[in-house]
Amino acid sequence: MNPHFPLRLTALALIAAVSFESARAQEPEAASRSDLLAAPSMVARSMTFAQAAPQPTDGSLPVPPNAIPSQTLTLEQARAIALKNHPGIAAADYRSQAAGEVYRQARSGLLPQVNLYGSVVQAESANTRIMAGGLNNPTVYNRSAFGVGASQLITDFGRTSNLAASARLQASAENQNAEATREQVLLDVDRNFFGVLQAQALQNVAQQTVDTRQLLLDRVSVLAANKLKSDLDVSFARVALEEGMLLLQNARNDFDSALASLSAALGFQEQQHFDLVEAAPVPLGLERELPPLVDEALRNRPELGSLRDQRDAALRLARSLRDARLPSLSAVIAAGDAPSHDVRLPDTYSAGGLQLSVPLFAGGFYQARQREAEFRAKAVGETLRAFEDNVTRNVRIAWLNLNSSRDKLRTTQQLSSFAADAYQLAEARYKAGSSSIVELSQAQLELTSARIAETGARYDVLMRESALNYEIGGMANVPIATP
Repeated sequence: MNPHFPLRLTALALIAAVSFESARAQEPEAASRSDLLAAPSMVARSMTFAQAAPQPTDGSLPVPPNAIPSQTLTLEQARAIALKNHPGIAAADYRSQAAGEVYRQARSGLLPQVNLYGSVVQAESANTRIMAGGLNNPTVYNRSAFGVGASQLITDFGRTSNLAASARLQASAENQNAEATREQVLLDVDRNFFGVLQAQALQNVAQQTVDTRQLLLDRVSVLAANKLKSDLDVSFARVALEEGMLLLQNARNDFDSALASLSAALGFQEQQHFDLVEAAPVPLGLERELPPLVDEALRNRPELGSLRDQRDAALRLARSLRDARLPSLSAVIAAGDAPSHDVRLPDTYSAGGLQLSVPLFAGGFYQARQREAEFRAKAVGETLRAFEDNVTRNVRIAWLNLNSSRDKLRTTQQLSSFAADAYQLAEARYKAGSSSIVELSQAQLELTSARIAETGARYDVLMRESALNYEIGGMANVPIATP
């Protein structure tokens, strides 16, 4: 090292101080900029990852005077709003209720059937007969009468009961589908909630980058005005600032897009304005092995429960169609009164009996319907098996992605720390005059990239947590960490 270098550096500092004082006296704006000479290193040291967390910044988009005021929103509140407000959940609930009514329709065949009748008949003559349209010739009398008829199925050898059981299983399948819809909506809410937090954190990183590069441009401009730096350094600093402004503009657009997606996930037609409170699902322990998670998924996923119910419903429907070829026995009762009638008719009437119906031949209709239902049951069974394989694969992939995201977060945290140290060294070398503006700009770029990577990795872990919870069928029961 040159022994005269410290003396030269001290002399250079004294000349710069004298120049700054004269510039301050002549130009107040330049003097205010000279106070910022040491600020970039302080900014670099204070640009920690905690600052990248979502918080209001001066760089946020201005809110018009007539805009909707922001409201505080936690993840738990967002989930509650979506469960109450999302149209997909309402549609799934309506389908579930409709399936329940189908079950009541099928079950009604096992209950008594009661009908009220009333007739007023005026014959053309006392000897009116129906001469055509039937095999008999019934006599028609003048009368006005009312009565009641009741029938009760005694047995049809399981046809109606199996049909009701099939409808009940279909209703249960629709309930499971509604639960699957809720799980999907909750996953969508989690993704968009963390997406907004991520976009807001990236916007904060971009704003801090702009602030840092603005300070560098101010310092280099002052040094260039005092002939201590070249205009080339000013050009490089200005280019770096414009790149930071472009990054900030993209971050603002991404934040607005993420907020629009969150509003849609919550069931709002118009974009809402929220101040999100950062919270996350309680993370799954790293010590949890993959096989228990797969077993939990196969046991809890509502889609699998729906397919199982659909398979069982098809099997019960096949039994019901098989039993349709068997006899059915019913009890029938009829009674009533005739206030006015022909003299040949009684004042009241009552009758009862047993009715036996035996299907003999229908051209293969019942057998074909039975085989159709059996084939559909087998198809649903194969679909269930394929879905179980997909669930096992998806749980494995989600588990691997979560562990990879956690490793990536640790790596990006180290990268961010090293990039901050490198920037401080590059800034110190540039101040000492031993490096160019290119090296400092490269260090700034690497620091910004490292902060962005660390922020993205942090929220990627939270999204992967939610994805794994969804794959094992536990979204609705996931506790939320206290903010």
